[in-house]
Amino acid sequence: MNPDTTLLLVGANDEAVQKARQLGLHALLLQHPSKLSDEQKRLADRIRVLDYTDWAEVRPVAEELKASPDFGAALSLTEAGLENAGRINDLFGLGGTGFEVAHRIRDKGAMRLHLAGLDATAPAASLLLKREDLDVFAGRHGYPFMVKPTDGTASLGVFREAAPEDADRVRADVERLRGTRTDRVSTLFVLQDFLMEEYVDGPEFSVESFSFAGRHVVVAITEKFVDPRHFGEPGHAVPARLDAGAAQQMRECVDRFLDLVGIRDGVCHTEVRIGARGPAIIESHNRIADDAITDLVRGAYGIDLVAHALGWPFGLVPELPDSPEPHAGASTRLLVGEAGRVESVSGVEEVRSQPDVLDGRLSAGPGDTVRELKDNWDRLGLLAVTGPDTTSAILRGAELIRDTLETRIARTDGGSARARVAGREALTQDTGDAA
Repeated sequence: MNPDTTLLLVGANDEAVQKARQLGLHALLLQHPSKLSDEQKRLADRIRVLDYTDWAEVRPVAEELKASPDFGAALSLTEAGLENAGRINDLFGLGGTGFEVAHRIRDKGAMRLHLAGLDATAPAASLLLKREDLDVFAGRHGYPFMVKPTDGTASLGVFREAAPEDADRVRADVERLRGTRTDRVSTLFVLQDFLMEEYVDGPEFSVESFSFAGRHVVVAITEKFVDPRHFGEPGHAVPARLDAGAAQQMRECVDRFLDLVGIRDGVCHTEVRIGARGPAIIESHNRIADDAITDLVRGAYGIDLVAHALGWPFGLVPELPDSPEPHAGASTRLLVGEAGRVESVSGVEEVRSQPDVLDGRLSAGPGDTVRELKDNWDRLGLLAVTGPDTTSAILRGAELIRDTLETRIARTDGGSARARVAGREALTQDTGDAA
């Protein structure tokens, strides 16, 4: 194999391996035993099965593969592989994002500490070490404020302390989760440290960007639907329905942030809220977004961020000149239900066959135990669609879930209910009967 066309992937899903091959790349894959699929076995040129979050395991394997067959770039598009991909880049001088930057952007505590002396607009934050820290933080910054894991995902373990009487409950919840690998968390993550952070009261968005040798291009601004009761995300849509001034402020905010944390190349997914002081960075990830957001970007803009991330280190994709203009709208709607056990599912193939559907999948099947939405792990399915504009796509996704995709749940109280599209209250710009 030629290292100029050989890529080392630290963790990957089937899509990433498929697209690497479509670009003409040889794919060397470091994969966790719980994530390996038959498709990856078929497509990857070489696979090493190991815990790719453990550098002691990864380093000797990376050194072996660098010696033969050799590789010209290493990267990860999954959260758990980002830091060790950075270590590989550092070890062999490959360029790309190194460990220091990957850690700074992935660890929310490290990010806040770094920004504290550089960005006066950044929300105040502090590590939560003991019960009294909650009272001290409230005294300095007021209520409400957020408590969340420094290295969590999917809105798990995110709490809003609104008043002094919440402190004991929040502390108990934190201690219950600290150090756990529950069945609602990817097995690659253990929750350890928690962070207190100023609450930014305002609508939430994510910014999908790509950096080209230090020049950042905002590819899309995603409108995020967040349930304020627990911060689970019932849906997303692109392009976000923002006025031009607010969109430009957000682009400038993210551009400045990426410079401050040291991102120079590749894809990033950055979460932003527009508060009283303007846009504020909530968190960021130097990887592609979850929840089919990359499908939405492809459907609305015709840009494949997965292929761009894989191809850019080898010069196989064009450098984007500026933020693109959308040719359509696209939306992800999520399926949620009540506590109980799934009885049956139907309509999946019929939904997938629709020409305006980008992706349709269920994460719960017959016999699975489910609960009401409290975090993103509780969602039962996902449907991503396109439409003439953003609002049309939002409505179309809800229509397909309501009329075609059926998941029946035997409730814990003995009744039966049909899963539904995530609630109207989260879709503040929605109209009609969409939710």
